[in-house]
Amino acid sequence: MQTTLSEPGTATGKYGRLKNYINGGFTAITSGRSLPVISPLDGSLLAEMPCSSAADLDAAVAAAQAAFPAWSRTPIKERVQVFFRYKNLLEQNLTALAALVSEENGKTRGEAVAEIEKCIELTEFATSLLQLIAGEVLEVSKGVECRTERMAVGVVASIVPFNFPAMVPNWTIPNALALGNCMIIKPSEKVPLSVGRIALLLQEAGLPEGVFNIVNGDSQTVQAICDHPGIEAISFVGSTKVAKLVYQRATHQLKRCLALGGAKNHLLVLPDAQPEMTAQNVAASMSGCAGQRCMAASAMVAVGNVDDIIQRICAAARRIIPGQNLGAVIDEAAKVRIEKYITEAEQQGAKILVDGRGYKVPGKEHGTYVGPTVIDHVRPDMAVATEEIFGPVISIMRVDTLDEAIAIENASPYGNAASVFTQNGAFARYVIDRASAGMVGVNVGVPVPREPFSFGGWNESKFGVGDITGKSSIEFWTRLKKSTVKWNPEAGINWMS
Repeated sequence: MQTTLSEPGTATGKYGRLKNYINGGFTAITSGRSLPVISPLDGSLLAEMPCSSAADLDAAVAAAQAAFPAWSRTPIKERVQVFFRYKNLLEQNLTALAALVSEENGKTRGEAVAEIEKCIELTEFATSLLQLIAGEVLEVSKGVECRTERMAVGVVASIVPFNFPAMVPNWTIPNALALGNCMIIKPSEKVPLSVGRIALLLQEAGLPEGVFNIVNGDSQTVQAICDHPGIEAISFVGSTKVAKLVYQRATHQLKRCLALGGAKNHLLVLPDAQPEMTAQNVAASMSGCAGQRCMAASAMVAVGNVDDIIQRICAAARRIIPGQNLGAVIDEAAKVRIEKYITEAEQQGAKILVDGRGYKVPGKEHGTYVGPTVIDHVRPDMAVATEEIFGPVISIMRVDTLDEAIAIENASPYGNAASVFTQNGAFARYVIDRASAGMVGVNVGVPVPREPFSFGGWNESKFGVGDITGKSSIEFWTRLKKSTVKWNPEAGINWMS
């Protein structure tokens, strides 16, 4: 067992050759396959990430299985003390964690700081779980009591994406572990560094060995996790295509699974919307985190004459500068794909109002940047109107009525989020009632619920029951045990006993 995150002498790159984290320590990966970890900021090589073998996964599962009996029997009041300490460590290490998130993901420093602040909020919620899972006891007959208790599922796995290297892991880590489970986490092969730092903080917070384990890898590792008989439940966050595959494969193996997929979030802008607030919200929603978030607005439906607001959106977009207040997209392949969507829309007759193609940041010519892009007069059947672009691009469709706008939103196979911009409460309620989305905003560009409210979409944005955060996550990470107890033999036997 080794105690350092990587082996600096074995590979080029700032962080060297990465290791797994198993049973409380970093250990070398046995596989010969490896992938480079590249910073989108400037194209520099950060690390070499070996892909775990079946034996590596077996070792992690075995460690988690060995730790589970003692950890799950530890009273939750004691388990959450680890997360009080972990929260404090996140606060103390916020600057360093944010710098690492920015370095491996390409976020601006401000966005990375906000990501760690969300991790702190998620952990704070986990410390309250002991108040939320208290069971019920009722004397159902003379001398006979029925009781309910929430019990941990067992060894669980969390498969997380590249767009939030720290936050999405913390959607699952604090809740799943505080509720008594032991976890295997597979970070994205594009951003594996932040999860390694999280492991060190959990260790410092006093988490017992084997309760939390990291297995690095790619799609082969995901498949192995889905198939492993020692893993009871899997959470996944990524594209809809892969979420479907993970959900089908995991449930075929009789595991419980919650798989969050992609999105095509619609902003419905009405003529009575407050112009400047709306423009700022739309521009921030489509460009925040370089558009690489499943809550980003990528489709705007302009209802009636909102030309003044569109002009303001363009002005706000032009003030968003790659390398300054706009981060990089994750890699060159993403940049090429995003720019292809823009070009295709232009060829099909859409009008490019703000063009972010071909952007190079001086001094970071090998970084992968796409400037904010506003596309007007998009038809609902165009790819930019229907497919998840995952870049700083907003497609504007024009309609005459609110019902037409709702029809466009409802036609999307996704269902993560929708927002309406209006000063009319009746119109807002009308949209809330009819939007086919799990999270709806009014004059809010990114309607992410705050804790304890849970995160989760509808339709092809989520596969499985329940949500991944907040109170709704309790159902996924626990099983309900019911017990009936009788201690009075003198009461005799009746239909209840």
